[in-house]
Amino acid sequence: MNPSLATLAVVLAAYLIGSISFAVVVSKLFGLPDPHSYGSGNPGATNVLRTGNRAAAVLTLAGDGAKGFVAVWLANRLGASWGDASLATAGAALAVFLGHLYPVYHRFAGGKGVATAGGVIFALSWKLGLAVLVLWFLVAIAFRISSLAALVAAVAAPALGLYFLGNWPKAWALFPIAALLVWRHRENIRKLLAGEERRIGQ
Repeated sequence: MNPSLATLAVVLAAYLIGSISFAVVVSKLFGLPDPHSYGSGNPGATNVLRTGNRAAAVLTLAGDGAKGFVAVWLANRLGASWGDASLATAGAALAVFLGHLYPVYHRFAGGKGVATAGGVIFALSWKLGLAVLVLWFLVAIAFRISSLAALVAAVAAPALGLYFLGNWPKAWALFPIAALLVWRHRENIRKLLAGEERRIGQ
């Protein structure tokens, strides 16, 4: 297959993988309501946790993270086989993230993408993933606000990506991912500025 067509196929497959909403899948398995129908309406682990079912929330978090990791890992392996690993990996990283945000299977109503972005980052580099995770934990422990920790980690990820990955397309893919993460947290930003954002444990 032509390398360009192969890369395009990998990117499309990554988007379809990203479109699998584990919040919806897990909720159906546990007999819980559709996550779009309660709380924030966001199909993610935090909203699933509002049902009181911690196991479902953990599985949602793991599933959303795993799909980001698997899509990027596969793209890197497949891309290497036709000599275009960096471009295929970068395309898959952005595509799987977009799939989570705008899933074709769920009328394009997706989540905020924190877990999926985490999976993508760890697939790009475990050192990068660890650095971003440590930053998230430090902010979360200091301020006890999950959304603030996610926003700080998102803003820092592109610069850390260039440091750990070098000046390659897969590092630059983190810039639109970070921008979209911030955009999806715009309501949280409004609450943070107003002092209304809930703290971890509330």
